[in-house]
Amino acid sequence: MFGLIKQAAASRPALGVCMSAIMLATSIPAAQAALTLSGTRVVFESNKRNTSLIVANPSKRIYAVQTWVNTAADDATTAVPFMPSPPLFRLNPGKEQQVQINGLPNDLPTDRESLFYFNVQEIPQANPEAGNVLNIALRTRIKLFYRPSQLKDNPMARLKDLQWSIRRADGKTQLEVFNPTPFHVTFARLAVKGNDHSQLVEKAEMVAPLSRQTFVLSGTVPSKGLQVEFSAINDFGGNSAQLNLPVQITP
Repeated sequence: MFGLIKQAAASRPALGVCMSAIMLATSIPAAQAALTLSGTRVVFESNKRNTSLIVANPSKRIYAVQTWVNTAADDATTAVPFMPSPPLFRLNPGKEQQVQINGLPNDLPTDRESLFYFNVQEIPQANPEAGNVLNIALRTRIKLFYRPSQLKDNPMARLKDLQWSIRRADGKTQLEVFNPTPFHVTFARLAVKGNDHSQLVEKAEMVAPLSRQTFVLSGTVPSKGLQVEFSAINDFGGNSAQLNLPVQITP
């Protein structure tokens, strides 16, 4: 018998419900989940009616699996133009299930990508003979990029168009990137180098299309000759070739 779908998966004891709610509030990387996905991101091209990926269960337990698409806000109220099928299924040990993500009519921008998230929640089957065992429903959440068919460029070929600047503001050194392209850029690695100095930017945030992102640097002073050295994650979850671009000093 499976626990409650999409909510706390542990029905006993009361502590289990509380713990499950806590775990469900945070997305769990695929490496920590029992189930695996065939990709680390989904690119949904607007001229296609659907796309799909595989959910696999390499474990020895039976799971109920729920799938859905939502926005970065991670809420259940915002309507999204995607419907996974099947939305709920049983996955036995050693088995796989293809999940088809169907596109719905929408009025999303046609000049840039739009970002959504594909969610897979695994609910372990309760074992009546195990007594008071805590069952926790883990969730894997990956990015889903809706890409208009009008965008013909290779996103990785546009990385060279990123514009970088550095300045001192509010007592902090701030590295800013402007993304003039219609694609999201997720950094795999980002560092600032120059003048016998190198600083790695920890947890560099993704920059959206036609948007800016700022990173605070603790050990770098704005000076001539600085460069950024970076790579980005491509459509298949791999890393791009490393790029080096100049950094402009701004007042």
